[in-house]
Amino acid sequence: MVLTAIFFIAGYACIALEHKIKVDKAATALFLGVLLWLFLAFSGVAPSETVEHLEVHFEEISEILFFLLGAMTIVELIDVHDGFGIIHRKIKTKKKIGLLWILSLLTFFLSAVLDNLTTTIVMIAIVKKFLDTKEDLWTFAGFIVIAANAGGAWSPIGDITTIMLWNGAQVSSNALITTVFLPSLVCLLVPLAIVSYRFRGVVIRDVGRSVAVDKKVSSLESNGILILGVTLLFLVPVFKSQTHLPPFMAMLFSLAVFWLVTEIIHRNKTHSERRYFSVAATVQKIDTPSILFFLGILLAVAAMQTNGSLDVMGSVLDDTFNNLYVINGLLGILSSIVDNVPLVAGAMGMYSMDLYPQDHQFWVSLAYCVGTGGSMLIIGSAAGIAAMGILKIDFLWYLRHIAWLALIGYISGIGIYLILNQ
Repeated sequence: MVLTAIFFIAGYACIALEHKIKVDKAATALFLGVLLWLFLAFSGVAPSETVEHLEVHFEEISEILFFLLGAMTIVELIDVHDGFGIIHRKIKTKKKIGLLWILSLLTFFLSAVLDNLTTTIVMIAIVKKFLDTKEDLWTFAGFIVIAANAGGAWSPIGDITTIMLWNGAQVSSNALITTVFLPSLVCLLVPLAIVSYRFRGVVIRDVGRSVAVDKKVSSLESNGILILGVTLLFLVPVFKSQTHLPPFMAMLFSLAVFWLVTEIIHRNKTHSERRYFSVAATVQKIDTPSILFFLGILLAVAAMQTNGSLDVMGSVLDDTFNNLYVINGLLGILSSIVDNVPLVAGAMGMYSMDLYPQDHQFWVSLAYCVGTGGSMLIIGSAAGIAAMGILKIDFLWYLRHIAWLALIGYISGIGIYLILNQ
């Protein structure tokens, strides 16, 4: 267990120092994930038991990866049809601070209806229509991550952890929405208010036309593709609630429908145009290393969960701090280092419904803390990892420029929660 923790920390350090050591973070994450499972294989545990644990975790990880792949393909396909160009033209503000507020608040509410991961992918595609400098793109992406995680925390379908707590009956949808909405909103508004001074008076530079326009996609096709794509994304949580199938099945169904429609729309065009607007060409544009990075990180965290490291952390917190708000606050900070899913799973296993019944403040505050706490590090949430992969955001840059804002927002939200619930 000690050796696993040492290599886990070393791996995270290499990911953080990617630009210094000039080793791709995806390679480090994948190596780390496999290495920690090798440690488990040679730890003296029966091989069949290790394989059984690996199969269970890999099933969960695969669901997330296929969900991510489907969402990224749909968003990229909307983009090549210039669907997001319509939103670009509808937003009239020329000031960066105005744009930051509009996109952040849009992300906040959209992530509650979709989920924080899908919303992040969509909003980053929109941001790229307005900005093209690395500094601006990374800053806006940082706020999209904060907004997406904050928006997902107050919705029963907005984040994988809220889905877990909702499905497990630890929280009801009414209690979650009414109790966590305001703290989550404050978690976003405080960082926005702080950074507003930075962009005061700064105008947005036109980044030019979309390539899809040059490929002669009609406005009718662009509008139709945007409406269809967004509708299919909105139907993902509906599909899950009605069929009780995993979310990745809903996303793959939406992708299949989208694929069929685009094939029919372009079937009478030239071969080169059909190829440009096809899913086959779109999939090649997806950043595969970011998916492999996600795979490596989740494998590493799964190994930590399997060997009991996360349970030990939870027990130490429980023994050291006899206060549910302090424990949840620290779990939120911890969720920026390790994935929030095993943390919530561990909490659900450690604390029974007899001790903390449905809608107890422990469960509701846990939903807020682990949902928003991951924003403090770029690799602390699915939304952050997706943004990091798409825009190649540097870990240390995020740590210097966004982490402290996310921390202030996180603490402010906890403060509002305590005021409202004491």
